[in-house]
Amino acid sequence: MTSQQAPMRIGILGAAKIAPAAMILPAKATGVATVVAVAARDPARARAFADLHGVPEISETYEALIARPDIDAVYNALTPSRHADLSIAALQAGKHVLCEKPFAMNADEARAMVAAADTSGKVLMEAFHYRYHPLFARLLEIIGSGELGEVRELSAVFQTRLVDDGSEIRYERELGGGSLLDIGAYPLHWVRTAAWAEPTVVRAGAVFGRGGVDHSTEAELLFPNGAVARISGSMVEDTPIALLEVTGTLGALKAINPLAPQMGHLLEVKIAGAEPRRETFSRDPTYDFQLRAFVEACRGGPAPLTSGKDSIAQMVLLDAVSAASRL
Repeated sequence: MTSQQAPMRIGILGAAKIAPAAMILPAKATGVATVVAVAARDPARARAFADLHGVPEISETYEALIARPDIDAVYNALTPSRHADLSIAALQAGKHVLCEKPFAMNADEARAMVAAADTSGKVLMEAFHYRYHPLFARLLEIIGSGELGEVRELSAVFQTRLVDDGSEIRYERELGGGSLLDIGAYPLHWVRTAAWAEPTVVRAGAVFGRGGVDHSTEAELLFPNGAVARISGSMVEDTPIALLEVTGTLGALKAINPLAPQMGHLLEVKIAGAEPRRETFSRDPTYDFQLRAFVEACRGGPAPLTSGKDSIAQMVLLDAVSAASRL
């Protein structure tokens, strides 16, 4: 954004827990955007959220927010069950859209969303915030340079604990809950991105709870070059872990906390015959980098790294892992 450009005006769909960290604080920190209004299922909840976080206005309904002439873009922070219909509505209304992950409930919805974006000419970006941080950019640079040799194995784990207290939507399957769509989506995206290719599912397994919600899911994937990836995600573990390991014919790297490097991270590289080295990067939030990339794309800059074909391919694989885990 140049000094002559006013901040992008954004409306938030959903008084969600993620919205302050993912949009409100980055808008204030970067100055590239301003949050104009928020809408929630319950207007009273939207008002309480707005008052708490300094959002100037509320809209009574999601549709009313989308129709506002004083916003340029929509941040869809709702449950996955409302990602497709409301993101498409926003695109058709001439708004750019930053949509939380998982992008959709399934690959068919993802295709419809991308088609709507193509028709509208507006930006539709999936909020895989980690992808815009310098840590992951450097990780990909190392792999792409050939320093590790040919990649043969990848391992990715993300686990945490989400308490089933009656208000946690990740325990509601009809809303798009479950560890795979929310937690497991990250390790799946990490290995897809690090391998520069799309894998097939060799096997998958899951532990299910009430209502058929997966509490944890793991899978083995095979890439076209023969590389094997193992991923796992869980929302019922006491010890939080976010870890990506990539092993090649000449060496290996380990990324500790590629998810949120601002909370502490390390990139460790070990090459045969050389001393191991460690690299660290900016502690600025991943969400700041993500918002800048979104606004730049909306202003005609580089296309988002997480959109279009990437989002569809991600949902295709999530569908495949889910189906295999229920066999």
